[in-house]
Amino acid sequence: MSLKTRLSDDMKAAMKGGDKTRLAVIRLIQAAIKQREVDERIELDDAAVLAVLEKMTKQRKDSISQFEAAAREDLAAQERFELGVIEAYLPARLGEAEILAAIDAAIAETGAAGPSDMGKLMAVLKPRLAGQADMGKVSGLVKGRLAP
Repeated sequence: MSLKTRLSDDMKAAMKGGDKTRLAVIRLIQAAIKQREVDERIELDDAAVLAVLEKMTKQRKDSISQFEAAAREDLAAQERFELGVIEAYLPARLGEAEILAAIDAAIAETGAAGPSDMGKLMAVLKPRLAGQADMGKVSGLVKGRLAP
């Protein structure tokens, strides 16, 4: 089942169950997906939907830190709830050991030897780890592996 189909089914279930807060978050997700489809004039596949969900996750995390810094716990709690609903549609996160194994496999595949090969290595890793790992963290681990 595609992510868009799953979102649609979950939206129907939330409507029938009267779960207004979850329904609002699912509608936000669908609106973001539709906006991207309209902007780019394409039908998004699961990989592109995952990219939209990743972006929404990052936005929620930034908002939570801002709200906590401003002592707005009520708004931070709402963002945390939204983050939880959005993350339910993302694949399971990889642990550091699995990420390092993927980095080692990509190094062997590309023959990367030093920091100058980081771009080539990240180009191979990004599609493999999309939605499963924070690419900022992956970038830091790659730098550590390629450092002389």
